[in-house]
Amino acid sequence: MALRELTQTERDTARQKALAARAERAEVKKGFGAGTLSFQQVLAAADSSEAVARLKTLELLESLPGVGRVTATRILEELHVSINRRLGGLGVKQRRALVARLAELG
Repeated sequence: MALRELTQTERDTARQKALAARAERAEVKKGFGAGTLSFQQVLAAADSSEAVARLKTLELLESLPGVGRVTATRILEELHVSINRRLGGLGVKQRRALVARLAELG
């Protein structure tokens, strides 16, 4: 089944929504990396915001100072969390494990 053509207004609306979502995710990563947002606060934001819920856990961990792709991947693998898992898709046990592991990092 082919998708219908979007009108210019619909495209503009979708573009604005996507831009707002990207900006919100960037703000969360910036705050988490700077230490102004805790992981629990980010999880609370993910529960209330679809844009934050769609943020990949790997990307969030990479926003921490001194944590790159290798370290972030290693943390997720140790905790048996898929590197493709988004914040909104984390289970209760995965959330608890990440909170504990991030507390160890400081």
